[in-house]
Amino acid sequence: MIPEKVARVLETHGLAAIEFEPGSTATSQSAAQRLGVLVGQIAKSLLFLGKDARYAMLLCPGDRKASSAKLKAALGVKTRMARRDETLAATAFEPGGVCPFGIDDGVRILIDESLSQYTTIYPAAGTGASGVPMTFAQLVAITGGLVGDFTVAEEASEEVTG
Repeated sequence: MIPEKVARVLETHGLAAIEFEPGSTATSQSAAQRLGVLVGQIAKSLLFLGKDARYAMLLCPGDRKASSAKLKAALGVKTRMARRDETLAATAFEPGGVCPFGIDDGVRILIDESLSQYTTIYPAAGTGASGVPMTFAQLVAITGGLVGDFTVAEEASEEVTG
């Protein structure tokens, strides 16, 4: 079931989530398979904790990985992936279902520009069994995220796994 705070944001913007059986879309690969789309169209949400004790959420294609060097350049501090308990505390979402809607203002949102190559992208809707079909422009407008180059291709060696 889509969390109420997410449902309100989606309704406000005329969007609707697609839901599947619990846990069935917890990875980019499984979400893409269920939706019948490319893995890159899955807008995965990765939460990072900076050395400054601030959180940042990166939205990027499911077939890319965060670049620690690019994140440091954008945020001004080194970061690490947030642990499960930190992710839940900062977003109220479990890993696998983290979404950028209804997030506390204290979490900075970064959107990788490579998502813009797709006509439709699918961020999670707060559960590990959901996706929201939307455009890149809608994602940027709704989240107010900073658009930039924050990732590397899967096969690149300088990466943060997530």
